[in-house]
Amino acid sequence: MRKLGRWLLWTAFAIFAFVALLQVWYAANIWWWRDHPPSETAFMAARLSELQAKRPQARLKYVWVPYDRISMNLKKAMIAAEDAKFVEHEGFDWDGIQQAMDKNFRKGRVVAGGSTISQQLAKNLFLSGQRSYLRKAEEAVITVLLETILDKRRIFELYLNVIEWGNEVFGSEAAARHYFGIGAGELSAEQAARLAAMAPNPRHYESTPNSKGLARKIPIILARMPSAELP
Repeated sequence: MRKLGRWLLWTAFAIFAFVALLQVWYAANIWWWRDHPPSETAFMAARLSELQAKRPQARLKYVWVPYDRISMNLKKAMIAAEDAKFVEHEGFDWDGIQQAMDKNFRKGRVVAGGSTISQQLAKNLFLSGQRSYLRKAEEAVITVLLETILDKRRIFELYLNVIEWGNEVFGSEAAARHYFGIGAGELSAEQAARLAAMAPNPRHYESTPNSKGLARKIPIILARMPSAELP
């Protein structure tokens, strides 16, 4: 029994040490990204692996652009569409989470999410697309680290540069060039609202650009954009 007890103690210690070191690794990467753009994210790597399994020559379109070179229209559109309280909250929009849970309960399935921009960035930077309670716990920890180490403007800058906007398309610059043939700084209000409307399901909307659902969302985002508060 003593041997079993020691084994359990060492196992618990090893698990604790691994978890602690993992958080240090997360924090070190986030600290580096205060001044340096990511060369790749976990989500990019996973998506590229999927693409290359079908087409070995597949490459991602990803071009980093500074915050000031991203259209004000796109910034307002993304806040309006994805996280209206981004400037106010500390990583989690508890009211939004509760509303999403209530809506999902009424529908009997997951039809809405309450993730903030910070939570989405945490997932994109470090985690797989698999859904589990452990992954959500990791996402929460990383979100706290992001909000602690980075300011809101940097979080938003990273988010606008790394999110997926279609097959092989990542970030606002690649999206603007892919869909409109212009740079991210040149996007009009209507173009920005379209990209924001596509963001929750970009590959679907890329293949169905005339979707009625997409058409319904664009004017709603346009109407909300003037009141969007930016970092």
